[in-house]
Amino acid sequence: MQDSTDSYHYQVIRRAIARIDAAGGQPLPLDRLAAEMEMSPAHFQRVFSRWAGVSPKRYQQYLALDHARALMRAHFTTLATADALGLSGAGRLHDLFLTWEAMSPGTYARAGAGLTIRHGLFPTPFGQALAMATDRGLCGLAFTDETGPAAAHADLTARWPAAHFIEDPDAIAPLVAAAFGQGSARLHLIGAPFQIKVWEALLAIPSGQVTTYAEIARAIGSPRAARAVGTAVGRNPVAFLIPCHRVLRAGGGLGGYHWGLPVKRAMLAWEGARAEAAGTEP
Repeated sequence: MQDSTDSYHYQVIRRAIARIDAAGGQPLPLDRLAAEMEMSPAHFQRVFSRWAGVSPKRYQQYLALDHARALMRAHFTTLATADALGLSGAGRLHDLFLTWEAMSPGTYARAGAGLTIRHGLFPTPFGQALAMATDRGLCGLAFTDETGPAAAHADLTARWPAAHFIEDPDAIAPLVAAAFGQGSARLHLIGAPFQIKVWEALLAIPSGQVTTYAEIARAIGSPRAARAVGTAVGRNPVAFLIPCHRVLRAGGGLGGYHWGLPVKRAMLAWEGARAEAAGTEP
């Protein structure tokens, strides 16, 4: 699992995002940005290199306000058919393998009755996260820096009110470690049938690429249901791993993000920067 250093680095990135936004599109020199982060230029450069894999100067380009529109122009994914989605119960995401299974509609209708869900707080590349898991896999992942841990906990537990919740981070730590790149991550999707279809489609969006609500609606065979798709995207319980951050408005706008737009922008920039660093720029 990502250690606390990664979470600390994200806090630096989070502050830098706010500062870059305040600059109104004007590039900030390394020395100046480092000083405003209360770090030496060399240390600031190392933090960025470890977290993003590229220099702060290059990273600023990924954090630019028009980055989402650039993605729409150059890296838009048309999810034309179910076959193209590969909705086979498995998806490849962020260089890790996800295996998942969905809860039956009948079980979902019982609001989680009979389920034991363990939870805990963990450091991640995008700040602190609240993770929840059944014995079948992760069922919830929420980023807490914008909302706070208590609000994130209330949000997730309200989705399955009849479940039995136990705070037990040690039990689910291996699942969280796998989710962030140290193994094969397992997901247990708990949602209504229509939501599951939308989340399946999200799993098919490659890292570094984006799509729109309308494209997802067409892909799942409900071309007039873009609004309902948007609602289902917003109800995604497993942030980042089910990549709802890759869904943009048709014009390239970021749209909303349940756990805060700064987190969404950081995720998109992180994916683009790391792809470039690996020599596979999207």
